[in-house]
Amino acid sequence: MSGAGAGGPGGLAPALPPEASIAEDVARALAEDLGTGDVTALLLEDVPRRAEVVAKETLVLAGQAWFERCFRALDSGAGVRWAVPEGARLASGTLLCTIEGRTRALVSAERSALNFLQSLSGTATVTRAYVDAVAGTGARILDTRKTVPGLRLAQKYAVRVGGGTNHRMGLHDAFLIKENHIAAAGSIGAAVARARALRPELLLEVEVESLAELEQALAAKPDRILLDDFPLAELTRAVALAAGRCALEASGGITLDNVRAVAGTGVDYISIGSLTKHVRAVDLSLRVAA
Repeated sequence: MSGAGAGGPGGLAPALPPEASIAEDVARALAEDLGTGDVTALLLEDVPRRAEVVAKETLVLAGQAWFERCFRALDSGAGVRWAVPEGARLASGTLLCTIEGRTRALVSAERSALNFLQSLSGTATVTRAYVDAVAGTGARILDTRKTVPGLRLAQKYAVRVGGGTNHRMGLHDAFLIKENHIAAAGSIGAAVARARALRPELLLEVEVESLAELEQALAAKPDRILLDDFPLAELTRAVALAAGRCALEASGGITLDNVRAVAGTGVDYISIGSLTKHVRAVDLSLRVAA
């Protein structure tokens, strides 16, 4: 794929989701948009043309693979030449890429291609803002499972492009023991013990809602403890109480205005559902050359 480059703040672009996942995302998007065919495109002479995409605001670029595949799905000979790498922070007015292909494919794939590029860049852009906000504190920004249905791998990829870290990908690859699990098991200790016995190789995290529950969780020795909706003062007390015995994650009510203060308490991770739930697409312009 063209456009490999400097991903998040660490440098190299993160690994893409499996090719089959990207292909399924694109096929689904094109199917819902094209239906039985783009009737307006039939008005155009189907000849080779060129188009350009320009940034209309400051952004972090993510989603090149999905963008390219949209055009190639409709014109196998279409080519995308990227002027900037995936993960680059771009100013308004920057040329992103040039597309060469047949006229009908360019106009028919345009909306789906831009939907992917704008939405994934939106997630990468806001993630980078949070990562920058906590720079130097040692805290890492995490995403959650609050993703657009069917686009989890794509959105979590965009978080990585923005310099964030993925939490569990789903319900299968880590334990997150919450209040209902604890109630059913009888106690935090019992829930942790059952999880360790069932799948000892998986990350085991316990969510707590008070300092008293934190003490119980620390005694059970999970891998990580999630401090749910703790005020700043209680986060500071929680860090002191844990004293490095267990990694701590803060969650709930995190914004760009308070994230650095949360990081300053000494927590190891900060999870933010809005990275993937409150998606604001960045502004891009695609124009076919006359």
